[in-house]
Amino acid sequence: MTHKFFLPFLSATMLTGGAACSVASAQEVEQTADKRRVDEEIIVAGLKPDEGQNRIGENGAMGSKVLLDTPYSLTVVDAEDIARRQANSIAQIFANDPSVFSSAPAGSTNWWGTQIRGLGVRNYYIDDVPLLLYWGGDFPLEPIESVTALKGLTGFMYGFGAPGGVISYRTKRPTSEPMLTTEIGYRTNSVFYARADVGGPLTRDGRLGYRVNLGGEKGTAYNQAGANRLVGSLALDYAINPNLKWHATATYEDSNLQHEPFQFYWADYVGSELPRPTYDYSKLNVDNSYYKARTLATATGFDWAFADGWSARLTYGYTSKFHRSNKMFVYMRNQAGDYDGYAYNFADLDKNHFVQAIMQGNVVTGPIRHEIVAGASFQLMDSAFGYSDKDYYWGNDFNGNIYQDQPFRVTRPISFGTDGWPTRERQEALFLSDTLHIGENLQAMLGVRHTQYRLFDLDGDPSVDSGYRTTAVTPTLALIYKPAPYVSVYGSYVEAMEPGSRVGGEYANAGEVLKATLSRQYEVGAKYEHQRLSLTLAGFRIERAATIDRIVDGARRLTQDGLTLYKGGEAIGSYRLSDDLKLGAGVVYLDSSIRNVSAGNEDLRGNVPAGAARWQLTSNAEYHVPAIPGLSLHGNVRHTGKAPTNDSNSLYVPAYTTANAGFQFDTLLDGRKVTFTGNVNNLFNAKYWTQTNIGEGINGTLSVRLSW
Repeated sequence: MTHKFFLPFLSATMLTGGAACSVASAQEVEQTADKRRVDEEIIVAGLKPDEGQNRIGENGAMGSKVLLDTPYSLTVVDAEDIARRQANSIAQIFANDPSVFSSAPAGSTNWWGTQIRGLGVRNYYIDDVPLLLYWGGDFPLEPIESVTALKGLTGFMYGFGAPGGVISYRTKRPTSEPMLTTEIGYRTNSVFYARADVGGPLTRDGRLGYRVNLGGEKGTAYNQAGANRLVGSLALDYAINPNLKWHATATYEDSNLQHEPFQFYWADYVGSELPRPTYDYSKLNVDNSYYKARTLATATGFDWAFADGWSARLTYGYTSKFHRSNKMFVYMRNQAGDYDGYAYNFADLDKNHFVQAIMQGNVVTGPIRHEIVAGASFQLMDSAFGYSDKDYYWGNDFNGNIYQDQPFRVTRPISFGTDGWPTRERQEALFLSDTLHIGENLQAMLGVRHTQYRLFDLDGDPSVDSGYRTTAVTPTLALIYKPAPYVSVYGSYVEAMEPGSRVGGEYANAGEVLKATLSRQYEVGAKYEHQRLSLTLAGFRIERAATIDRIVDGARRLTQDGLTLYKGGEAIGSYRLSDDLKLGAGVVYLDSSIRNVSAGNEDLRGNVPAGAARWQLTSNAEYHVPAIPGLSLHGNVRHTGKAPTNDSNSLYVPAYTTANAGFQFDTLLDGRKVTFTGNVNNLFNAKYWTQTNIGEGINGTLSVRLSW
């Protein structure tokens, strides 16, 4: 792979109603005898310019809402942008949004790595159905139509959850016309993959439609990890009558990631400077380590337009993820690169049942139009974690140095039972919101969610429950002013409850259940979507109960104490300089600190919470080459500021900057559309650390996609 094909142009995104949506170049390449220039149609998530201001988004209990009328900041990345940049991790998907960050590079297990505005993301949804994804890997992208990052608190929209925000996946839906695409690709060092996407009507009248996606990959990645993955999905739509429609989706993935690089911790580090990063990945793994996961996400329901201006949706979903870990963690000791290595063996089966009924419509009272959303939801999550002596292991099996070979191999037998730590979470919620349209320019939104939450912590004995229960009312308030159809200025307030979590095995108080806490968010912002310019601005303040690592009697414990404050601002925009060139940029500034700590933790007051970088910046562009119809070049640059590895701020991960670049070429072959795509990530091979991993070294992808 030669770099002459990858010029450092920057990939564009366009904000549609505050959403950083990709600008998909849906060029229908027409090669005629006279070689006339390809007509380009610029589409924003399926919409033409200026139609983006009317795009509808789905946001949990908020229902369907025009994105410009959503009083929060969010980013939407669609399938075309994902395919153009050949993204295969959360970090790559949101590379153009400075507020969304992941410390987990491609080719590794995403382990508590994703952040939004400096806070860890714990809330993931597949077609509105929750799935535990914040550790143990990302969701497969082959069947995905779009990925949305909703920033900040989501208590009204989704109920109990961490205040970092929501990552929501929307799967591909049946098409009205028959379609079939096949793709084969290659990623360095030697990963080969193949995909097929087929859909269309199944009946002559077109009332029943389907969509099937199949994919698989196998080989050795750039970081010496062994990839072995299969994924399949099915989507069905059926129009029972013009007003009543049924839908169903199912996605299954079987993944086995072998000998990936270590997960790095810094709690025992002595010194103020990190070791020199190395991309000699063969020295950063244990050869027979692995992380296996089986993921299932299903959803079905009905959409009913039962009256003029009124609709209802009923959804049932079931998701599950079965983890089997033989994953390796290391605690770095010093700048020389020495470490203590730990093997982590366990099995965990997480299952979610979810039911939601939602109704949405309009009522007019005098000069005011009321946009009403009302509904109820039920969620049951079961987690079976193997913590018996034979099913669970966390031990200092090996030590070493990151610049030297690691000869250790796991030879003891590993059991993957799921007995020992059964946990059940139950949420029952009622929600109601009213958006008052006061004239043509002003909207006021009032919403409230009542949630009954219970955590059953059975400790292996169904008769013993050491969990807790609580009831919470979480409001949301917002005011939106629209001086023009393509401009909105808003202010919002929202509260959210965060459920307690079980302390992980790396802590001395492993197994302890932390209690639920309340968070608050204040946000003001503006959105602009018109002609050549797209812009979103937001200022925010998030107050969250702090979770602090403390060394007590020589042992590391996870405790709840104090208040963590995250405040700052973000600006993301793009501008089309010409029909061929589009530029974009983004910045987030974060002023975060630990406040209101109790006696014994005074030394943490005023410190920056672990993992929170003050600055993150992005720039991106897309260029359609006039001389070569169908060819576009893209790329981006991202700067991540330094961030502390712990709450005591004794050690920082240094700032780093990476660049990505690629091309896409559409043409016709025997009358069929063919798309050639290539990308290079970390173009200049910048060497860096993240909070949890060694960086992503230079790597490339090439693929060819054929539309039949």
